[in-house]
Amino acid sequence: MTASRIVEGDFESWHKEWFRVAERAHALADEALAAGQRIGAREAYLRASNYYCTSEFFLHGSPEDPRMLSTWKLSRDTFRQAAKLMDAKVEQVSIPYEGTTLSGYFYTAADATEPRPILIIHGGYDSTGEELYFGGAAAALQRGYHCLTFEGPGQGSVIREQPIPFRHDWEKVITPVVDYAVSRPEVDPGRIALMGISFGGYLAPRAAAFEHRLAACIANDGVHTFRFREMGQKFMAGRTDYTFEEYEATVAKIMEHHSGVRWALDNGMFTFQANSLRELAWKTEPCTMEGVADQVLCPTLVCEAEEDHFFAGQPERLSDALSCPKTYLKLTKEDGGEEHCHFGALLLFNHRVFSWLDETLKISAEPAGVLH
Repeated sequence: MTASRIVEGDFESWHKEWFRVAERAHALADEALAAGQRIGAREAYLRASNYYCTSEFFLHGSPEDPRMLSTWKLSRDTFRQAAKLMDAKVEQVSIPYEGTTLSGYFYTAADATEPRPILIIHGGYDSTGEELYFGGAAAALQRGYHCLTFEGPGQGSVIREQPIPFRHDWEKVITPVVDYAVSRPEVDPGRIALMGISFGGYLAPRAAAFEHRLAACIANDGVHTFRFREMGQKFMAGRTDYTFEEYEATVAKIMEHHSGVRWALDNGMFTFQANSLRELAWKTEPCTMEGVADQVLCPTLVCEAEEDHFFAGQPERLSDALSCPKTYLKLTKEDGGEEHCHFGALLLFNHRVFSWLDETLKISAEPAGVLH
């Protein structure tokens, strides 16, 4: 119903209609909370958080637009309201990082009486820490894992409030996060896993090449190289002799009628703090596993979505470059998991990922379902 009211290709219309839906869910949540309906309030706050996040999605072309920050804050605030009403213990945490902090959430597994394995999750090109609850934290808790989600440079609060852009050497981000994880007595330091989602499918393996305290790495989906120079070559109709001025002019024309390309460039310049397509291409040039993939030592799960419209062919490139113990997981159209990061089949995806993770970390379930 919301989509039916959005004008095709109109980012303003997108923001307006999703914001209206978010406000309705937010009001419902407040009413439920006032009536003492904990579960109803929690569910509605989670819906509101997701709708506010969706509403903000296409505003990144104008970072000075005050609605970008205010809408994102509403998404964060409603999620935090929901977190207070969850059955699991959810802590807002600040992770020390290069003179500042990274925002995160620590989810504690129920009935943990001894150190447990932990799954660290970060997103990618457009992620917020709140949506990572849906993207893996909830599934981890159900299976007895602690979970730590966080926002790094270029993501969530870090780019919006600090603002610190993406960096290619993600190990400089993950090492402080692992330091924080091992400082917690409820965490088993020998069973720390890392999952990166979307562009995180490059960031996580890159970090694993240098941070060897990781016992497992999951690339969802696998990305070998994230260079705008390479990704944009498909727009040049097979030409290799074009100038960068011709490339910029071609992309500008495509952006006029292709909302996906327009968003990708807008978001890239926002999250990498680039002032032009040329600068964005330069800033993404180091984002490759070339020369470092063979330094990944931990078992790695490389995921592929059969019809991924962003990273077609990238998971296979990453897998081929790795020399560590590796497993390749491909979800197909028949599974309903063929789209980017398998969002059409998250239950199936989680089943496959945690089956692999349990085996990799040598975790077995007792009859009562408690990990040991």
